[in-house]
Amino acid sequence: MPYPDFDCVSSSNNRLIAEELSYDITSLQNEFQTLIDSLTNEQRGVFEDVMEAIGDNKGGQIVLTVASSGIASLLLTGGRTTHSRFGIPLNLTENSICSINRDSDASKLLKQTSLIIWNEVSMVHKHAFEALDHTLRDVLSFGNVSNSHITFGGKVIVFGGDFRQILPVVPNGSRQETVNVSLSSSYIWTNCKVLKLTKKMRLTVEKDPSEIQQTRLFVNWLLDTGEGNVGGSNDGDAVIRIPEDILITHSFDPIGSLIEYVYPSFLDNLNDPKYFEERSILTLKHEVVQEINDSLLSLFPGEEKEYLSSDSVCQTEFISQSV
Repeated sequence: MPYPDFDCVSSSNNRLIAEELSYDITSLQNEFQTLIDSLTNEQRGVFEDVMEAIGDNKGGQIVLTVASSGIASLLLTGGRTTHSRFGIPLNLTENSICSINRDSDASKLLKQTSLIIWNEVSMVHKHAFEALDHTLRDVLSFGNVSNSHITFGGKVIVFGGDFRQILPVVPNGSRQETVNVSLSSSYIWTNCKVLKLTKKMRLTVEKDPSEIQQTRLFVNWLLDTGEGNVGGSNDGDAVIRIPEDILITHSFDPIGSLIEYVYPSFLDNLNDPKYFEERSILTLKHEVVQEINDSLLSLFPGEEKEYLSSDSVCQTEFISQSV
């Protein structure tokens, strides 16, 4: 009998690889055909560029989907956070590397991977990407030294995000400091090919002409704001006129007014899970999040209880064992 293929045997014993190969192929093919037929010309151009970049990459036709935040990762099929998937350190420096050893299951998974899709990259510190770059160069150079001289060891990575949205948080940092820690300021950026999607897909969803027009006006205003085209010429400070239909006009209790708008008939829907699934309030600052949470919790009937958790080690267990 012929000897079994070493890579196949190794993959079958690797839980991470087995998970990525356990999808229903027939279902994925049907989904792919549906989606490929609905692509716009811009989307098709991006798809073809990515497929061409993968080319003859000798992976296992595995695609890893990751995101910078837990919420975003839940929207991806098989999605994981980047820190979970790649072991990116929480405290980053320019010399950081991921906690992936050359002979680990995670290392073997990366070798079998053809494509990595990383969503919401605009909010991530550039040292996170550089840590992954250092790691992939090291892991993929084992058996092919030339990979140590190629960005990400030659792996194709698609970064998704919009730099007009939230950038990395630099505590008390200036505008220049924030821009300096973004991906576009990393040495990696010179090796990235920028692909843009400009068509407003939300305008194709609504059927009512009035809704389409209303959405178009909001989207155009949002894009103009992000591009710095409103408020006149500025160097970072400008006065922007916000459309009246999205303003909170209750000056005495703006938080209460916002809660009343997002959660109407709150007490009547306490037992309806869909009511809370379909609503959320997003804000940039932790203190505002806390204020909104406190206001919402005060609306719930009954007595409020706080349950605390602790990560400290219970010393009594060790004492009893030693005795």
